[in-house]
Amino acid sequence: MRFTSTRAQADIESAHAITQGISADGGLFVPKAFPVLTDDLIDRLCDMDYQGRAFEILRLYLTDFTDQEIRDSVAAAYTGKFENEQPAPLHPLRDGVFMLELWHGPTCAFKDMALQLLPQLLTRSAKKVADGKTMVILVATSGDTGKAALDGFADVPDTDIIVFYPQDGVSPMQKLQMTTQAGNNVAVCAIKGNFDDAQTGVKRIFADPAMHKLLDEHNMEFSSANSINFGRLVPQIVYYVSAYCDLLKNGTLQKGEGFNIVVPTGNFGNILAGFYAKQMGIPIRRFVCASNQNNVLTDFIQTGVYNRKRAFYTTTSPSMDILISSNLERLLYHLYDGDTSAVSALMQQLAETGRYEISDSARQRLQKLFFGGFCNDDQTAATIRKLFNNDGYLCDTHTAVAAKVFEDYRAQTGDMTPAVIVSTASPYKFAKSVLMAIDDDAKPQTEFEMTDRLAAVTKTTVPAALSDLKSRPVLHTACCDKTQMAAFIQQSLGL
Repeated sequence: MRFTSTRAQADIESAHAITQGISADGGLFVPKAFPVLTDDLIDRLCDMDYQGRAFEILRLYLTDFTDQEIRDSVAAAYTGKFENEQPAPLHPLRDGVFMLELWHGPTCAFKDMALQLLPQLLTRSAKKVADGKTMVILVATSGDTGKAALDGFADVPDTDIIVFYPQDGVSPMQKLQMTTQAGNNVAVCAIKGNFDDAQTGVKRIFADPAMHKLLDEHNMEFSSANSINFGRLVPQIVYYVSAYCDLLKNGTLQKGEGFNIVVPTGNFGNILAGFYAKQMGIPIRRFVCASNQNNVLTDFIQTGVYNRKRAFYTTTSPSMDILISSNLERLLYHLYDGDTSAVSALMQQLAETGRYEISDSARQRLQKLFFGGFCNDDQTAATIRKLFNNDGYLCDTHTAVAAKVFEDYRAQTGDMTPAVIVSTASPYKFAKSVLMAIDDDAKPQTEFEMTDRLAAVTKTTVPAALSDLKSRPVLHTACCDKTQMAAFIQQSLGL
C-alpha cells in the first residue's frame, strides 16, 4: 500500500504518512489504490470480534507494519477500554434502522475509536522513520478530539501533546475533560476564537519552516492527531465494515444488499471513512451528511459550491460548529480522479476567496452518493424528545442532528433502505441540552446537578468517566489569542 498527497504526487508508505500527519505541500495523504474485501474475507470477518476485524482491515493499509505490530496495537487500543469489550455495538430502533454506538470508550465519544489506536500506530511509525525524535502532537479540537487525544497520548514515551480548543465553543463537560487531564507530556490551551481559528492556526504552524527548524534543533518533529492524519482515518473505516458484518449476522441484510449510513459531521472525517469502506466493497448506497446550523456541507452537496464566508453559529452540537471541513479535500481528490492540480487550485481558491465551485461532473458524482441536510437547535431538541418518548432511546445532540436529517431524507426520497445512524457521543457529555429537551421542569443548574437529574429522569446511568470528573482538579487554565499559538507551543516545550 502506497500513499500520495491530494495536492502533489508523492509515493510513501503508511509509517511516513502517519508520522508526518500532513504533506509538506499542505495536502492530505490518501491511498493510491483501495484494497478490495473478498467474499471469503467478509465471511471470516463476520465470525470475528471487533479486534479481529480491526486487525484484518488495518493490515490491508499498513503493509509496512508486521502482523505482530498490528495485533499488539489493536490489543492495546481495544482491550479493557470499552464497555462490555464491544467498541461499536449496533442498537436497533425500528424499520431497519440501527444506531451505531461509538461512545462506549474512555472519553464517551466516537473519537476514542481512532485515538486509542493512533498513539500505538504513531509511536511504531516514528521508530521506523524518525527514530530517536520526540513527536510533538498538535491538536485543534471542537470538543471531543481534544480529550480523546489527551487520553490516548498521556505519558506515552517520546511524545508531547498540545491541544487547542475554542474558549466558548465546547460544552462544560468537554472543557472539564480536557482541563483536568493529567500527564507529564500534555498541555491544553483555550483560544479566543472558534474551532476554525484553532484549526487554521495549527495548519499554519505545520507549514511554518521556522517552527520545523526550531523543533529539529531540539530533536523533535510535529505530527497530528486530528483527522487530517491518515492514522486517525484508517481505524474509522473498521467500524463501517464491522457494522455491515453485524447487519449480515443479524439477518437485516443478505450479502451484497445495500444499506445507507447517516453521519453527523463537521470536519468530514467520519463520513469519509464510510466512503473509504465503500471503495473497499462495502455496499453502502447513500451517505446522508447531517449538519447543524453551520450548514456549509449541506450547501456544498446541494449546489457544488463551498463557501465558508457566512455567519458562524455556536450551537448545542458544538463538535460540528465548523466552517472549514478539512477532510473534504480528500473527497475532492477522489471526485477528480486523483487530479492533484485541480485539488490544489480549489484549495488555493478557498484560501484566497473563501469559496470554490467544483465541476459539473464532480458535482454529479457527489450528488449521486451524498445527501446533505441540516437542522437547528430547536429541531435537535425536538428530536431528542421524540426518540426518548417514542423509542425509549436517549441520545446526544449530535446524534439527534443525524436522526432529524435522516427523517427528512426518508420523507423527501421515500428510500426505506436499511440504515445505520452513527451515534457519536454519550448524551451525558451534553447533559444540559439533553435534559432541557426531555424534562419540562428542568432548570439550568451546575453541570453535575443537571447530569444527576438527567440520570434520575431517564433511569439511565452516568458513565463513570464523566461522573469522576467531579472530584478531579483543574490542571490547565491557559488561554491565548489565536495569533499566540506558536508562542504557547514554544513555551510548553521549553524551546
